[in-house]
Amino acid sequence: MATPAAEVDAAGRPVRVTNPDRVIYEATDRTPEVTKLMVAEYYASVGDGILRALRDRPTALERWPKGVHEGIVLSTGYGDKADAFYQKRVPKGAPSYVETAQVTFPSGRTADEVCPTEVAVPVWAAQMGTLTFHPWPVRRDRPDHPDELRIDLDPHGDTDFSHAVRIAGVARKLLDDLGMVGFPKTSGNRGLHVYVRIEPRWEFVDVRHAAIAFGRELEQRSDGVTTNWWKEERGDNIFIDYNQNSRDRTIASAYSLRPKPGAPVSTPLDWDELDDVGDPRRFNLFTVPERFAERGDVHAAIDDVHNDLTPLVDLYAQQVKEGRGEMPYPPDYPKMPGEPPRVQPSKKVAAHWDEQGNWIGYR
Repeated sequence: MATPAAEVDAAGRPVRVTNPDRVIYEATDRTPEVTKLMVAEYYASVGDGILRALRDRPTALERWPKGVHEGIVLSTGYGDKADAFYQKRVPKGAPSYVETAQVTFPSGRTADEVCPTEVAVPVWAAQMGTLTFHPWPVRRDRPDHPDELRIDLDPHGDTDFSHAVRIAGVARKLLDDLGMVGFPKTSGNRGLHVYVRIEPRWEFVDVRHAAIAFGRELEQRSDGVTTNWWKEERGDNIFIDYNQNSRDRTIASAYSLRPKPGAPVSTPLDWDELDDVGDPRRFNLFTVPERFAERGDVHAAIDDVHNDLTPLVDLYAQQVKEGRGEMPYPPDYPKMPGEPPRVQPSKKVAAHWDEQGNWIGYR
């Protein structure tokens, strides 16, 4: 017999949760099992924080309706059949309080995505099996002008969270030198993210170039850092994933659950507590609500900051003059102006490409 539906209070709006006892995360040696109702209640408990991360932003939903279990595969979006998937268009039958925003993909196609405006929206999304929220770095009133530079510190090879923490310290000093303020958070896995709110007057290509310039400057300031796009060239370094600033590329939001054992959370941090984190898995569905109740959102001031991106735009322009220009885009992008050949270095045959990186075929 099916368990009766439950109801979650989302800042005063009741949200119905069906199959509340469905196990979403299995128990681990560190954490008990997590049910669907617990996921919905988690998002209600950090309502101010998750809404600050998502408010007025077009948001893709990463849905795991059958839970995070062995054998469940996340769809790549290329026609494969999977039980977990990204939803970029607002689901049919969404309640009236779920608002939308239109976005334009690199292909030129458009879509109406969920655009959260109240706490009930992420709670409703949890009822739909959503674990992770992927907001665009824009507000719906300016969908083509990001208001956020996202610095993704991604461990590669034999590096781990401790290496990302060290590089984050270098990144903080670089931001200080640029007159900019960043807000760090765990990725919910091994890495770190630093969000830098900016004035929404640049286009995606400019913000991506700023991320490239920032990563290259980190490479100059410290060992253990790389901006090499191709995995075979990254080595045991922290990869600065500049392409996370490309159109339709998103990062798990602050307070998002991640589909990993133990229900880890992408958790906002103060700069001064980074060195004491140790194991980022200690920030999870069970511990983050208590932290939030005690401290509130440690990124509460993020909406008050509007950095000027000009120093990084100028730095990229200087790098271009020095012969360090465009970098590869993600594989599903159309060929972009000035982009180098989009082929693994180990598979590249120089004779098959012209000086602009255009395929000229076999000769």
